Parts: sequence; structure tokens; C-alpha cells
Amino acid sequence: MLELNLKSLANADEWAKAGVKLPKYDVAKVAEKTSKEPTWIHFGAGNIFRGFVAELQQELLNNGDVDTGIIATDTFDFEIIEKVYHPHDNLGLLVLMHPDGTLEKEIIASIVESLPANSACDKCWNRMKEIFRAPTLQMASFTITEKGYSLTNIKGELLPVVVSDMADGPAAPKHAMAAVAALAYERYNAGKLPIAFVSMDNCSHNGAKLQAAVLAVAEAWVKNGFVPKEFLDYLNDPAKVTFPWSMIDKITPRPSDFVREDLEKGGISGMEPVITNRNTYIAPFINAEVPRYLIVEDSFPNGHPPLDKTRGMFFTSRETVENTERMKVTTCLNPLHTALAVYGCMLGFTSIADEMKDADLSTFVKKMGYDESMPVVVNPGIVDPKQFIDEVTTMRLPNPFIPDTPQRIAVDTSQKLAIRFGETIKSYVAHPDLDVNSLTLIPLVLAGWCRYVLGVDDNLEKFDLSPDPMLETMQASLAGIDPATGKYDGQLKDVLTNKVLFGVDLYEVGLGDKVEGMFKELISGKGAVRKTIAKYTK
Repeated sequence: MLELNLKSLANADEWAKAGVKLPKYDVAKVAEKTSKEPTWIHFGAGNIFRGFVAELQQELLNNGDVDTGIIATDTFDFEIIEKVYHPHDNLGLLVLMHPDGTLEKEIIASIVESLPANSACDKCWNRMKEIFRAPTLQMASFTITEKGYSLTNIKGELLPVVVSDMADGPAAPKHAMAAVAALAYERYNAGKLPIAFVSMDNCSHNGAKLQAAVLAVAEAWVKNGFVPKEFLDYLNDPAKVTFPWSMIDKITPRPSDFVREDLEKGGISGMEPVITNRNTYIAPFINAEVPRYLIVEDSFPNGHPPLDKTRGMFFTSRETVENTERMKVTTCLNPLHTALAVYGCMLGFTSIADEMKDADLSTFVKKMGYDESMPVVVNPGIVDPKQFIDEVTTMRLPNPFIPDTPQRIAVDTSQKLAIRFGETIKSYVAHPDLDVNSLTLIPLVLAGWCRYVLGVDDNLEKFDLSPDPMLETMQASLAGIDPATGKYDGQLKDVLTNKVLFGVDLYEVGLGDKVEGMFKELISGKGAVRKTIAKYTK
């Protein structure tokens, strides 16, 4: 049996028989140089990093365009490093899943070092500081999810861990953004060395979110006397420190049993998934779709790898990044995903691809995307919006070999609504030729999410809700509503005014009554969800 580790790479013929491509470079040599002269560290050791970002560097290494790899770290789930990275010598087995069922397999070896960003571990934290003091370091990139940048709760109050970090200074930070600020301070003390902090997370204005969080922590440390004001000047000097914006797009769902079984049949052992104590579901292999896009603002004071030599990657202007990101996140993909997620859960689906076979749901997302969202899209120039949404609706979402689930997509929906739908609503309000009252399916998604958080499906049976920081608050706000009888006493009215949640006060923009009315239809007894969808997608 083949095992995923560095020693096993010597069995080139056996890997070839298993249909797996191997790295074309000397992994040990790359690791040695990276250790001494690190150029790239990445925060967030999950699947989108392993199955996309690391793949880009692998291509460059294979082609001889670079000679260093990536150092992986994590601020949230240290078990990923301990249970997935270290046992497999930082290797990952990438499996690209084509719509025709073809599996394209490759060992990704561009991640050559991994460690937790844990200030409570002296050895780990000292190595982190050493990396950030290296003059060769060009960038620190991030895929830590949108909530990883948040310093506050839904009420705008600082999180207790952030209050503690601000009060205690940079010596032993616990929150991710405090850790980044502390490491930036190491780089400042090493000679005000240049660096780019690059968020690659799937959220709007990701670079601005990262920058605001790091600066907020640094400002508190200046105020509390832990660091000099010159440190803030350093962070605000684009000749020294930048926070480029980016747009990333590639579906890397949870590990597929189908893929695991295929790998095991091919003679590869040890492919069992790991579920960490923080409920991260991860495996030694990464299954992913083939399409990929990474658009990054070209603002790197210490240079960057030539990633634009790889497929689907572009360095460009901030304006182009923003237009591409808005195209994807607020109109052509992410809103469609959220609609399928909340309604799929209520209708008992466990596959996004199966939902796209459902006439009502397929019509729902296509009409929402093409008819309601596309009118506000600005063509970014490097990716055509019509071709992009065509690919999404005809190839990506219906791909039966991508084991993506509505339950996964529904995670943290409360943190996504303001961007995925609120931005389009704002555009309608602002545009003189568009009528916000013409929107139907976007309000139906918002009503559907409120119905979803009741935790009762369309057959009036309870179902497990995906993790979301707003669930308890929402369920308390909606207490007393009965989807079996339609009992409703106006509980939704206060919720729909929440600008943090929806990006707008839905009543102020003229959609509150429409969303509330749809919600009442969705709670009008057994089968009401399906009936309501059918009504509005005719």
C-alpha cells in the first residue's frame, strides 16, 4: 500500500500506476531553502489553501519559476496541523473532480513547513517570529473565513479575547488579528521590513477588513503604551506594508467518501478523514472542482511569486479586483449558493448538485442570478460575467461529482447576508434606472433564511442547523412562531431592521413588508416552503 509521506515519493512507478502525479522538483531542497529564506507564509490551513493556493505554488515549482515553498500556519484549529499536516510530512493529495466523473490526482508538496500560530507554545511562537523577521518574506496570506477578521460581536462590542489582547499587549496574543499585529511588530523591530498581508478569503473588501482589524489592535497597543506610535506609521506606509484586496473562487468541499474509496482502491492507505475538536472535517486528500480564479491587487512592497503565470490567477488594480469580487460574491455565485443552502436544508437535500436537478430550485437560482443580480454587475474586463454565471449554473453547481452540501454552505449564513444580498439591494436603491421593489427572489432568500433558523423542515420535522454565531439570537427573536399553524405575532419586524445582518434596514429600502409577507407564506403549514418557491419562480 502507498502512504502519503515524503519517503513514499520514491515509489514513482507505484504512484504512476495509481494515477497520481508527483512533484517535479526536489522537495527536500525546496524545504531547506524555505526554512532559511522564507518568502510566503499562509494563515488558515484548510482545504481552500491546500487545494488551490498551494496548487498555484506547486505549478511554479514544477516549472522552475520559484525555488521556495509555503509555510502553513493556523490560528484557529491547531489540530489540523497536528493530525493532518505532520503525519503526512505536509503533503496533500489533490483530487480534481471533472463533471464527467474523471478524477485528476496530484500530490501537492509546495507546503514545506507547518506550525500552529500559538503564542502559548514557545517553540512555535519563536519560529513564527523568526519567519517574520526574515528579510526575504514577501507576503503573509490568509484563508481564515470572514469571521476570523472580526473583533466584535453582532452588537458591535469587542470580543472578550480582543479586550484581553488589547490590554495585555503583543507578548502572547490569542485572537488571530492580535497575532498578526504582534508578528508585524516583530517585522517592524527587525528593521521596518516590507511585507504584504493578503487576505484571500471569500468576502467583500477582504483586504480592508484585515487592515482595519490589525490597525485597531495596534492602535490599542499604542494607546496602552506597549508599542511606539512609529509602529502605526509603519503599518500605514504603503511602501512598507500593504493589504491587497483579492477575489478567490474555487469550490473545495468536505472530503468525499467516493474519492476516499477510489484512492483506497488504487492502493493508497491512510485516507480517512479527521474531525477535530473544533469540528473541522478534513482529510489527507482534498477534493475540488477544476475551475479556479484568484484576482489580487498588485500591491507588494517586497515583491511576490510570479503567480500570474498560473491558470486563473491575475495581478491587477484594486478597482478590477473589486468589480470581479462584486460579480462573484454579490451576484453570480455566492448568492446562488446561499439560496440553495437554506432552501436545500429545509427541503431535505444533501447535495447541491441534486438541488440543481430540482426544477423549482434550479429556476429559482437562475432567475435570481440572471434577472435580478446581473443588472448591477460591472464587467471587470478580465472575467466575463455572462460566461462566469453560465459556467456556474451549467457546469459547477450541477457537477454531481462535487460532494458539496447545502449544510456546509449554510454555515455562518448570518455573516454573509449583508454582502451577498445587501450590496445588490443597495445598488438597486442607488441606481436611477432600477426599482428595488421589482426584486422578488432576493427577498425570498432572506425570508427563507429566517424560516430556516426555526430548525423545522418543510415536513414540520426538526433538523440540525449548521453552525452560525447568530442562531441563538435569531431563535430568541423568533420565539413563539409556529410553522405548523402559521402562528406569527410580528416577531420578524425588529430583525428585518438590522443593518449589520442584512446590510440595510429592509423597511427603509421598501422590502421589509415583502420579506415579512413571504415569511408568513413559508410558515403556513406542511409543504409551505415548496409551495412558496413554486409560486415565486413561475
